[in-house]
Amino acid sequence: MEITGLQWGITLALILGLLAYDFFFHVRKPHEPTIKEAAIWSAVYVGIALLFGLVILWMDGLQLTAEYYGGYITEKALSVDNLFVFLIIIASFKVPRADQQKVLLFGIVFALIARTVFIFIGAAAINAFSWVFYLFGLILIYTAGKLIKGEVTDSESDEADNFVVRLAKKLLPTTDYYDGDKLFTIENGKKVMTPMLLVMVAIGGTDILFALDSIPAIFGLTQEPYIVFTATAFSLMGLRQLYFLIDGLLDRLIYLSWGLSLILLFIGIKLMLHALHENTLSFINDGQHVPVAEIGIGTSLTVIISILVITVLASLFSPKGRALRIIQKTQDLSEKYLALPKDAPAEDRNRISTKIAELTQQFPKISEKHKEDLIDSRAKFRKMVETVHGQQSEFESTGEVKTPSPDLNQEDVESAAPTATVQPTGKAADGNGPEGHSSGGSSSVR
Repeated sequence: MEITGLQWGITLALILGLLAYDFFFHVRKPHEPTIKEAAIWSAVYVGIALLFGLVILWMDGLQLTAEYYGGYITEKALSVDNLFVFLIIIASFKVPRADQQKVLLFGIVFALIARTVFIFIGAAAINAFSWVFYLFGLILIYTAGKLIKGEVTDSESDEADNFVVRLAKKLLPTTDYYDGDKLFTIENGKKVMTPMLLVMVAIGGTDILFALDSIPAIFGLTQEPYIVFTATAFSLMGLRQLYFLIDGLLDRLIYLSWGLSLILLFIGIKLMLHALHENTLSFINDGQHVPVAEIGIGTSLTVIISILVITVLASLFSPKGRALRIIQKTQDLSEKYLALPKDAPAEDRNRISTKIAELTQQFPKISEKHKEDLIDSRAKFRKMVETVHGQQSEFESTGEVKTPSPDLNQEDVESAAPTATVQPTGKAADGNGPEGHSSGGSSSVR
């Protein structure tokens, strides 16, 4: 079924209107969104995307509707993966919390522009050359392999220091400080870049790389440009709110890269089968179509949803996932305790320290491998938890806390551990195991 110009026009007006509303009513005035605000607007954008699928069902039929929902779910999953990189870039540049919204909205708009360009280039290439399906399939299979390799080798790339950023730093003078959300400022009478512009350059560069993976993936589910565009656009809508909603929870999806690699591999194989079915290359079957079974959109939708569900459940309930929750909760509560003012109510101290004690009792169940994988600096982590127990013991004995909270940014943190002596083996000298409570009430976390 052909998509009319009127339908295209109304859709574009709707998407541009949503972007304009987001900017003028949420981003223009720098502020840090609350969890409630982020949750409401995330739900609103997901609801709009799902309702739009019903509009497609009404106007264009069941086949395109299934393709839209399949494309939307796939692109939404890939967009969540993009948030990991946005998080790394924003953290690397130390963007002020109140100004992060503008960076994210820029990333979304630039991603939409980049992907729209790739959509129409891809559609034109598919119409002219059926062998492009082979190319798209190989791109997805290669990308899936890269994701798996990254998980197996635990390799990391510096997303905040890509080629475009290095070139910009080299050619243009840049300040070391932010000036609100300004891209340029005046320093010593000269107009210079601020780090805010470099952040946007970094995100723009990664957006282009993401588009190279994203567009072939959705073309594996549908070849209708309108469905490709709308599924991609609505998957990006609400990404800014989602960032603030699940910031801090993203890294709990420890198997997301595995799930995405399986999805991309599946769609890559689907594209290769379709390419064989439509084959015109002379060196394959003498240029004739190859009679192979193709994967329908219903099967594709089922496989994609199943992989995502299994990925989330495995991330949350596997031994590694449970270990991560224990470690993160311990770290969050320890930081919260150490940030308490000296005159904090006793019930606050007692409540937090009790929770930390309960969590540290579970540390012996965590394997050494998981500790190594999940704790960035075990010395800093151990010192933080031991300081909490030391301060709590002091508070219970004297009714006040005099021991200062440690500077966890110090390189050498073991020398200042206030409550327990950690021997070279990693076991507490006065404890009863790798992680546990000593007779004096303190806890040692290895």
